[in-house]
Amino acid sequence: MERETIRFYFDYKSPFAYLAKDEAYRLEEDYRVQVEWLPVILDIAAAFGGVETRTELQWRKVRYMYLDARRWANERGLVVRGPQKIFDSTIACMGALYAMRQRRFRPYNDRVFARFWARELDIENRGKIAAVLAEVGAETQGFAAYTEEDGRAEMAAIQERADQEGVFGVPTFVVGSEPFWGNDRVPWVRKKLDALGVRR
Repeated sequence: MERETIRFYFDYKSPFAYLAKDEAYRLEEDYRVQVEWLPVILDIAAAFGGVETRTELQWRKVRYMYLDARRWANERGLVVRGPQKIFDSTIACMGALYAMRQRRFRPYNDRVFARFWARELDIENRGKIAAVLAEVGAETQGFAAYTEEDGRAEMAAIQERADQEGVFGVPTFVVGSEPFWGNDRVPWVRKKLDALGVRR
C-alpha cells in the first residue's frame, strides 16, 4: 500500500522544531506514512527583529517563546538553553541533507538538535558539523564541496517549495495541502491521519 507523505519543515535553531522531532518519528511508527524532512532557514531577524534592534514588545515575545519551550522540554526531560546569538543554521541544515544521502540522518539529526540546545555545538562551524557526520558513520570527504555547490542548490529548492506551500515558520507539518504549524499541533496532524485511514 502506498504511504502518505508528510512534509516536515524544520530548522535546527528552532526550539519548537526540536520539540517536534520525536513526534515526527512517531508518526511513521503509528501510521502508514513517510515523513519528508525538509530543512529551511528561519529568518529570526525578520520575525522578531535583530538582537540590537528589537523593540520591547519583540523582546517580550522572544522571552515568552523560550519560557514555553522550556516548559515543554522540562516535561520531556530535554534541555533547552537559549542561544547567546542568532545563529546561521545553513551549514547544519546542509549537513542534514548530506546525512540523508548516506542514510545517517536520524542519528545526525538527534545529535545536532540535542547538542545545539545544550550549547555544546556551533552549528555555523563546518568542521564541527563534519565531525558529527563522521561520528554517525557518514563519509565526510565530500562534505566541504557539497556545502559550496549541491547543498546550496538543494536548500534553495526546499526554500522555494516552502514558500509555495505557504510555510512561514517551523516546525510545520504539511499533510496533503493542509499545514500544521507548531509542535503543539501534532494532535491535529494525528486526527487528520486518522481521518485518512492510515493508522497502522
